Amino acid sequence: MRVLITNDDGIHAEGIQVLSQTLSQETGLEIFLVAPDHERSATSHAITMHRPLRTEKVKFLHNPTLTGWSVNGTPSDCVKLAVEYLLPGKPDLVISGINRGGNLGTDVLYSGTVSAAIEGTILGIPSIAVSLTKYHDPDFSFAAKFALYLLHNLNHLDLPQDTLLNINVPGVEPKEIKGVRITRLGTRHYHNSFQKRQDPRGRNYYWLAGEIVEKADETEDADVMAIKNNYISITPLHFDLTNYKLIEKLRTFNWNI
Repeated sequence: MRVLITNDDGIHAEGIQVLSQTLSQETGLEIFLVAPDHERSATSHAITMHRPLRTEKVKFLHNPTLTGWSVNGTPSDCVKLAVEYLLPGKPDLVISGINRGGNLGTDVLYSGTVSAAIEGTILGIPSIAVSLTKYHDPDFSFAAKFALYLLHNLNHLDLPQDTLLNINVPGVEPKEIKGVRITRLGTRHYHNSFQKRQDPRGRNYYWLAGEIVEKADETEDADVMAIKNNYISITPLHFDLTNYKLIEKLRTFNWNI
């Protein structure tokens, strides 16, 4: 089984290193890493069009036989380039992660991690995005083991070709995790999204920050609630953004132009 691993934290990030080390210990897996040469978080599904993409072979201390490339582009660039040029053949699975910090609710629209998995899905490859919902001093080992568990069981899930799985693992001790919940996307709102500051010359600049505002009426089937209650969240996502409920209503409108 050929597996492509990518991320948006950069090829030298701890999450992708722990994941690749965990998977490379399994027999029967052909592992390739293709990831950005530096952090490209919150790049969404951006692709590079106005400058050339460059790749560089990367060696890994934990596994010198592992093949990897760093790319001076976005996570979506990495998947496209890997599938269309770098790998010896089409991968059987794309795993994006393990991301440092969660990708929950409407934040998936900004996520480079999720977008890399979406790109895999667009190219007809089963794909999953994996995130650990802890930013400071994360331990990726349990999330990596869960990704391996999911890999072994993916065939039984019979995913549609246009669907990926967005996995969020609570950033707590494994013994505190209560189980798995199949979830929908919740809602994420931020208070004071920008901080206004001044540079040494007295000019204003703005730094994206913000505090998450908890939604009081969020239901138990939302991914944000699953994580809050120490459950692993698995949300099936697809990239068709069409509002099908509105199509017929719009068709009945008198479009007199």
